[in-house]
Order: sequence, then C-alpha cells, then structure tokens
Amino acid sequence: MSRYAHLAYTESVRREQEQNGSAAAAARALTGGEVPDPLGPHEAAFIAARDGFYLASVSETGWPYVQHRGGPAGFVHVLDEQTLGFADVRGNRQYITTGNVRAGGRVALFFMDYPHQARLKIFGHARAVPLDEDPGLTRTLTETRTDGRVERLMVIRVEGFNWNCHQHITPRYSEAELAEALAPVRARIAELEEQNKALRALLGER
Repeated sequence: MSRYAHLAYTESVRREQEQNGSAAAAARALTGGEVPDPLGPHEAAFIAARDGFYLASVSETGWPYVQHRGGPAGFVHVLDEQTLGFADVRGNRQYITTGNVRAGGRVALFFMDYPHQARLKIFGHARAVPLDEDPGLTRTLTETRTDGRVERLMVIRVEGFNWNCHQHITPRYSEAELAEALAPVRARIAELEEQNKALRALLGER
C-alpha cells in the first residue's frame, strides 16, 4: 500500500503517529510510492463480488461528501489494473457527487464485505464521461449495472489502495446471503417435517 500511504500519511498524520507510537510501523508502508498501486486479481475479484460501495468526494470549498452506490454484484467494473468504472444512474437529482467530481475529481471508495469482515479502501481520480463519448465503454459499463436511467459513466483512475484489518466490522448479511446460508437449514427442516408427517400417519394407522 505504498502509494496509498504516501497519500494518506500527511505531515499532520505523521505527527499523530509519532505521538501515539505507530510511526515506525507506518514508516514501513512509505517505501516506494512514486507510482500508483496496481489492482491485482484479489482486488478485482473482491470488487466484482460487491453489490455496493461508499463513494467520498470533496467540494471546491473543502467539504467532504459520502454517498452509497448500489447495484447487482459486478456493477463496478474493473477495466484494468488502474481503472474502475460504473454506469451512473439517476438518483435524487441533487448531483452533489457529480458536481464535486467535475470540480476536482479526488475520491475515496470503501468496498465492504460485512459477512467476512473485510474492507478495501481506494484513493483515485474520478471523471464523469458522457454516454456518447465512448460507445464501447458505454456498452461495457451498462452490461451489468444498477437499475434506472443511466445519465453518465463514472470512470476512476486508481492511485492507491489499502486492505483494512477486520476488527470493529460488524458482520451483516443481505437477503440473498441469508437465503444462501439458510438453504441447508431449510432443506433439513423440510426433510424433518416430511419424516414427522410420515410418523404421524403411521401412528394413526396403528
């Protein structure tokens, strides 16, 4: 996470690390960092499996804004080891994130896997792309996408990423994840109910 550390560990952050005893450990992450961190197969698979993420942007007045983006698994496309993209659909029409991206473009993304208590953090530069600018890219990013009217494409050039430790991530499960986890239990309950029904019928005959 060398590039990520170079972006995140500002002078103020380094002073806090020194005061709180983590400066030596943090310094090891600062080796290198001159070029962006490439997304590997593990990161690509993790992103492709997510059905939502948190997107933070910054206004021209310096105020951060965080928004949740959701859709079917795979709606965020890993285009290459340095680029993410997704089809941006119409929401509440405040356009805060879109405006922030046009003003500056620096963003942070949080991809969460609550059941397995895993979190991938990404720094990047986002760009809003008109649908007619690149027909091939539009086809790619709209193959798997969030339902709704697509207004633009959002393309993010990754600068750095970091995997967080799992502590303090409360496990949560989506309806689909619960259905998958409970399928064997429900099958066993159905089997036992059939056995119980057969036993009752046998007792009734006697």
